[in-house]
Amino acid sequence: MARVVIGLSGGVDSSVAAWLLKQQGHEVVGLFMVNWHDTTGTLEGDCPWHDDRLFAELVAKKLDIPLHVVDLSADYRTRVVDYMFAEYERGRTPNPDVLCNREIKFDVFLREALKLGADFVATGHYCRKAEETDADGAVHYKLLAGTDPNKDQSYFLCQLSQEQLRYAMFPVGGLLKPEVRRIAEEQGLATAKRKDSQGICFVGKVDLPVFLQQKLTAKQGNIHEILPAWPKYSRRGRNTDGGMTIGGSTVGGPAGIPLAEESAAGKSTVGAPAAGDPSLEDLVALAAPWRYTVRDGKKIGTHNGAHFYTIGQRKGLGIGGRRESLFILATDVDANVIYVGEGDAHPGLWRPALRIEPSEIHWLDPLRAVPVGRQARFRVRIRYRQPLQDATLHVRAEGAFVVFDVPQRGIAPGQFAAWYDGDELVGSGVIAE
Repeated sequence: MARVVIGLSGGVDSSVAAWLLKQQGHEVVGLFMVNWHDTTGTLEGDCPWHDDRLFAELVAKKLDIPLHVVDLSADYRTRVVDYMFAEYERGRTPNPDVLCNREIKFDVFLREALKLGADFVATGHYCRKAEETDADGAVHYKLLAGTDPNKDQSYFLCQLSQEQLRYAMFPVGGLLKPEVRRIAEEQGLATAKRKDSQGICFVGKVDLPVFLQQKLTAKQGNIHEILPAWPKYSRRGRNTDGGMTIGGSTVGGPAGIPLAEESAAGKSTVGAPAAGDPSLEDLVALAAPWRYTVRDGKKIGTHNGAHFYTIGQRKGLGIGGRRESLFILATDVDANVIYVGEGDAHPGLWRPALRIEPSEIHWLDPLRAVPVGRQARFRVRIRYRQPLQDATLHVRAEGAFVVFDVPQRGIAPGQFAAWYDGDELVGSGVIAE
């Protein structure tokens, strides 16, 4: 059996993962990470890291496994939090949990585990790993969705590499959350009834504007409302089936031109562009965000900094008396202006496509990469817990374009789009704009 170092976080999932590994006969070593010391902006009632450490110690003692503690806060600040601040300052919406997994749990933490003689590193993520050996004898590692559809966390691992997956183990990935709770109770683990962590990875639930004000200055700006009748909405030729008409071709809708094929087994297949497929010009137009100026809408209020808000947000504006909620359609951090629209059906909330810069396209297994000039059908999500959406991925020298069968709400630059082939998470990338 293997020597497995598990990241004991003080939560129920990693606790049960450690118990399962022991049951399988592995030599299990616990490693607790200290990643954040500052409590600025942390909401009252959230447990700081030293409470997590106490629970990790109780679990390690119950399971009779050693527990080591490592302080990775310097790396976490520079590689996750500073990145988060920089992205918000640019008016983008980062996902620190994805960065935390790529940069900390499966990089810095992995190196610390290897120093302890680890053959593998385990976490409490709800996802699964599979292996496939090719004709040359090379092993390819696959990241699969967790069995529990309500807890699948594969999205948060969408930036992992083959080398990182090689060492990874996900013991609870094939279980349902109630089963995990039941095991914890049956085994008398201290974390059995502990609430799941929420908010920013290793920081917790925060008042985001207060948290961001550690580095980003609050400054008053204007809120402008864009009406649904804004003329440019109709110029993109939205169809009744949700598609868009660009250059005379219907794309992005269920009744649109078939953009790729699927095999009889339901696996994605790569196809060359066919006559009638969208041109690069069409793809760029489809993926372009809505752009507004202050002349396009009426001023209806003020805010304390455009960089504190994100597309699709409806809370925190402080404007009431509306029949429906106001949603943020766009932010302009240079002019410090926020653009909003009333109602979830507002056309400014919906877009048919998104773009990923060439340098930001990531394939978990490079052999699954769609070549430049080709396209393939995938199911895509643009945020955690979003149901998977049917789409076509077009790869061009100018980047990857994800064209959805049905327009999507709240596409936000800085977030990650992840594409799946069945249960397998094949690739991902940062949404450009």
